[in-house]
This record gives sequence, C-alpha cells and structure tokens, in this order.
Amino acid sequence: MSTVSTVVGGISFWYAQEGTPAPREPLPGDTSVDVCIVGGGYTGLWTAYYLKKAVPFLNITVLEAKFCGYGASGRNGGWLYNGIAGRDRYAKLHGHEAAVRLQKAMNETVGEVVRTAAEEKIDADIHQGGVLEVAHTPAQLARLKDFHSVEIAFGETDRILRGARETAERVHVTGAVGSTWTPHGARLHPAKLVKGLADAVEALGVTIHESTPVTEIKPKHAVTPYGTVRAPYVLRCTEGFTASLKGQKRTWLPMNSSMIVTEPLPARIWDAIGWEGRETLGDMAHAYFYAQRTADDRIALGGRGYPYRFGSATDNDGRTQPATVTALRDLMVRLFPVTAGVHVDHAWSGVLGVPRDWCATVTLDRSTGLGYAGGYVGSGVATANLAARTLRDLIQQDSGQAGPTELTALPWVNHRVRRWEPEPFRWLGVHGMYAAYRAADRRETTSPRPGTDRIAKAADRIAGRH
Repeated sequence: MSTVSTVVGGISFWYAQEGTPAPREPLPGDTSVDVCIVGGGYTGLWTAYYLKKAVPFLNITVLEAKFCGYGASGRNGGWLYNGIAGRDRYAKLHGHEAAVRLQKAMNETVGEVVRTAAEEKIDADIHQGGVLEVAHTPAQLARLKDFHSVEIAFGETDRILRGARETAERVHVTGAVGSTWTPHGARLHPAKLVKGLADAVEALGVTIHESTPVTEIKPKHAVTPYGTVRAPYVLRCTEGFTASLKGQKRTWLPMNSSMIVTEPLPARIWDAIGWEGRETLGDMAHAYFYAQRTADDRIALGGRGYPYRFGSATDNDGRTQPATVTALRDLMVRLFPVTAGVHVDHAWSGVLGVPRDWCATVTLDRSTGLGYAGGYVGSGVATANLAARTLRDLIQQDSGQAGPTELTALPWVNHRVRRWEPEPFRWLGVHGMYAAYRAADRRETTSPRPGTDRIAKAADRIAGRH
C-alpha cells in the first residue's frame, strides 16, 4: 500500500481537483433589490437562474457566507437522481396520485438538469447511467423487492429488477444477491456543476456577494455584518447550514455525511469490477453507502460516519475523523476486495438538512414574502432544481405575473413540520438512531430471515421516518 498520506478536509476532493473559485466581492453596504436569495448552493443558484430567465428585469442578489458551493453543493456524492425525501408521507397526507405527480416531476428533473447544463455549456462530467441499488442479505433483498414494487406503483415503470448474476454483469459488488436499476439518474462532478451554474447566473445579470454571512432573516430583510438587503421576497436556501441563522437552531438538523475518493484505478481493477455503465451505486442497508465511478476512473464512496455534532454545529472545511475514513475504506474493500491495495487520496465531510419528519419542502409565505426550500435529506442534487423552479412559479404567482402551475400544486408545497427537540435530546436521539441502524445491519448480516430487523423498525418509528 502507498505511504502517501490521505488529504482530510480541505472542503472536498471536488474542489481540490477543480480549484476553489476566485472570490467575489462581499456586500458593500445596505441595498434594496427585488429578490434576495440567502445561500449560494444549488437551491439558491438554480432559483436565481430560473427567476432571471423568466423575468429578466428582476433585480436579484444572492448572499453567500463563504463561496458558492462551499456547503453540500460542493461536497456531495455527485448523485443526480430522482429520489425525494418524504414522498411516502405526502402520499398519506395528500393521496397517492398527488405523490405520483411529485415523483413524475422528480423523474423529469434529472433530464432538466442534464439539458440545462448542456445549454449553458457547463461541463460537469455528467454521465446518465442511471442508479443501481444492491442488496447483500436476505433482509436487504426483501426490502429491495418491496422498494422496487413501490417505485413502480409510483409510476416508475422503466425500473428493472435484477438477480445476483445480472447484477454482477453490471457491477461486481461482492456478495450482492440482487439489485434494482432506474434510468432516472446520472453521475456528475458537484463542484464543476455549481461553479458553472454560478457563472451562468452572473452572466444573466444576477449579483452574487460572497464572504457575506447572513445572521438573520426577517420579512423583507436579510441582515449581514456588512449591511442589510431589503427585498419584497427573501428566500432561505441554506439547507444544512440553516441552524446558523437566528431563530433557526431547531428547524433542520445538520446531518453529517462523509466521503473518500481513491487514486485513479488501473484497467486491471476495472476489469474485475466492471461498472462500465458508470451507474451511481448504493445499497439497501440501514446505514447505506453511495458511490460513483468518476470521470477519471476513481471510486468516490460515502456514508454517515459521525452523524451529528452537538448543538447543530457544522464541520470546519470538511474535516473528518480518522475512524470515519478507516470505516469507509474498509467498506469499500468489502464491496470491492480488488481495491485492498489502492490509495485513498482524499476524505471529507459535509452536512445535509433533515426536517423532523424527513420531508423535503418548498414554501412561500405570501403575507411576508419569506420563502425557503430544502430539507432534502441527502437527495438535493436534483431536488434543488425542482425546488428552484417551484419557487420561481410561486413568486410569479404571488406577484401577479402568472397563475398557478403544475409545480405550485405539488404536495410538498407549503408543507409545515414541527421543530427538532432541544439538546441534549437531539444529540442523544440522532446518535442512538444510527447506533440502532448499525446494530440492525450487523444482525441482518448473520440472519437468514428476510424481514427487516426489529431494531431498525423501532429506530424508524422513533425518528419519525415512517
């Protein structure tokens, strides 16, 4: 094994490879605009993009605490796929057909991102190979088959169920006993997408101020150390960093997720693994992994690691605990034993936003002009785009420029959820939940029974996931 050390932190491998962008100027002082967007990640930038395209005369400003893509948008696993957090709950609240419409919109969103990136000449290493999710145990296989059936019931009729042999012909994941594949997914380079999108937004005439942390959002005001931006519409697009805003400590929980990426792998290793379709890859474990084969033939793999910091704190530039790096590397070698001797070039972490009921949402309060979108629970690469187009339609409807649309009628619009518990109950609950999930995964590995372990079922109920 190589003696070269692994880079830990530094925001992400994606930025180590791509380079951090040249800094944009901070807010120079008090100002007034038509729309103020707080957060320069996918949600904020896509919202600015679609609003400016729809209404070119709008004066739009984006405020970003660090630089565009510093948060989850520049650190994620590069999964552009059709999953959306909370769909099953929305089916219970609004009916099956409403949730089918939401799923259809998500399916179409994957293609929307691919098309728009091409139109704007954003080279983000996008490869639309679909999403392959595998099962390793009898319990996982039972969940996978149930999941497959449910997805078909929500209109995904182009989804394919594969057995062990067919799965190995796609990607040789050791111990995989089956898989489900959907074409509604693509691999991409997160930092290239967010950097290209920021440039596209600026080219349309949107103003972006970086190094400008917003400390408080209130009706028609976004308050920063450099001045206050006044606007009829102020949109919160801060996802996992929402807790840093005044009054938002318990709104969305910042859940940690960590990643590693290998050195570029030689042809002999890829001959053993396969993965020629470059599908994004995951599994049906409770503490699941997510992975991609990068454009330069590395494996990028992620998982939960240390799930939550006390007091809704966030990491410092993606720094990751050594135990998490080791655990992710061990997982990779279990999945692909042929990688036992390869070097892990980089490890990093990021946070994702988790509402108390695990449901993503997009909201505009017509009485105050305050809006927000997020709570994606790790599925934000595509969901942010749908949220942004929905915010565009909600603002156009509210301002009298347009009427209701298919997007404004989706069941996740204006969904309300209670706040998270105060500390220390929040910390105890999250760490207890993931300890339970890891225990359930271990028990399922040695059990011949197809049912989900009772510990995981109890954790789901306590967490409010079902």
